[in-house]
Amino acid sequence: MASFDISVPAVLVRLDRNPFHHGTLGAVRSLGRAGITVHAVIESVDSPVAASRYLRGAHRRPDGASADALHELLLRISERLGVPAVLVPLDDLSAIVVARLRTRLTGRYLLPAQPPDLPERVADKAELAALCATLGLPHPRTAVPGDGEEAARAAGALGLPAVAKWSRPWLLPEGSGLRSTVVVRSRREARELFGRSPEAGSRLLLQERLPPGRGLDWFFHGYCGGDGTLLVRAAGRKERAWPAGAGLTAVGRWLPNPAVERLAGQVVAALGYRGILDLDFRLDTATGAYHLLDFNPRPGAQFRLFTDPSGTDVVRALHLDLTGRPVPAPVPAHGRTFVVENYALLSALSSLSAPPRSGRGGPRYERRRTRSAGTETAWFARDDPRPAYAMSRAWLVRAARGGAQMLLPRPRAGPAGAGRAPRSPLSPLPARRRAPDSAPDGTTSR
Repeated sequence: MASFDISVPAVLVRLDRNPFHHGTLGAVRSLGRAGITVHAVIESVDSPVAASRYLRGAHRRPDGASADALHELLLRISERLGVPAVLVPLDDLSAIVVARLRTRLTGRYLLPAQPPDLPERVADKAELAALCATLGLPHPRTAVPGDGEEAARAAGALGLPAVAKWSRPWLLPEGSGLRSTVVVRSRREARELFGRSPEAGSRLLLQERLPPGRGLDWFFHGYCGGDGTLLVRAAGRKERAWPAGAGLTAVGRWLPNPAVERLAGQVVAALGYRGILDLDFRLDTATGAYHLLDFNPRPGAQFRLFTDPSGTDVVRALHLDLTGRPVPAPVPAHGRTFVVENYALLSALSSLSAPPRSGRGGPRYERRRTRSAGTETAWFARDDPRPAYAMSRAWLVRAARGGAQMLLPRPRAGPAGAGRAPRSPLSPLPARRRAPDSAPDGTTSR
């Protein structure tokens, strides 16, 4: 069992607007159950996460239009805590902004030491494609068109339907209808989408579409220590997704996959990356190669899947390592399952009317049955039931107001309005009713 320095608190930061981000709750519970004081910067003090018994303080993300606003908030939290804290970004945008602020936070917060531009480089999908080409890593054929006609030609050359991605999805303007990833089915669609590049704020990528299928999508979560050693490393398979075939993990399973683990080790070593990472892969059944699709410089929302029998996960490993404590060698719990209740329900309902999906397969060890090592749910926990009830209420309200479409995961959004160039990644929240026990700056404490 790991020995934590509980005198060092943790501050979680998430700058997106998704109130149903179960990874935030997982981090709160993981650290809180270890006896660590946990504060979180989130979209609202009314968030379901704020109902957790393990969260000492909820702080509404800043309304400012620059990284300075986050810096000021983190300094106020630091003053309240009175001691340096471990800082844990939980989405790509927060990882990017926190990395930029690292030198300004020295002495107040503990962070992995790595180049300040590295999280942004790996999260940028165009940069990732170039990186894979340089390292010789399997990656879908990618084109970065320079104009609309070139986009149309590239879509045809890659084969229709093709996948279109914005290289920096955190800059997408809210309310524009633009999504981080879409499937284009004609040259005209590719040309028209390219025309919205100024609005999106980043480059459009077109990629060959690897056929989806049950059992083909894998992910890797790890924690890399200061000397470059992957102290925690594990691979899992996406059993169900929402939206089906291309969405987030609704049900995941921890399984051995030496090929995915080897590829992850290669890219981490080549980059000199430090800290927590989450990689997404898809198996190409035609070649047997696992293609790296995304590099997320933070914990994946389903990171609690990879909790070994002693309770070690990537978030706990980060706290242990940054406070000078040894990280125990993880013991794989192959067969362990993680279920995100709300998305798993939608995925199951959608599959009732969908035709059977082909593609389940891959190496023999992927198909081999593995003894169950337990199941963890994202929202409900016997020792912390209130977040599940709060999430259910918010989920039903959203469904009643906007119908089923409102339940789809929202794209990572920036602050700009439709048709305008995006401003800073830090965007203001809509006005919200302040919780009765909140402080003037939108903070709640317990």
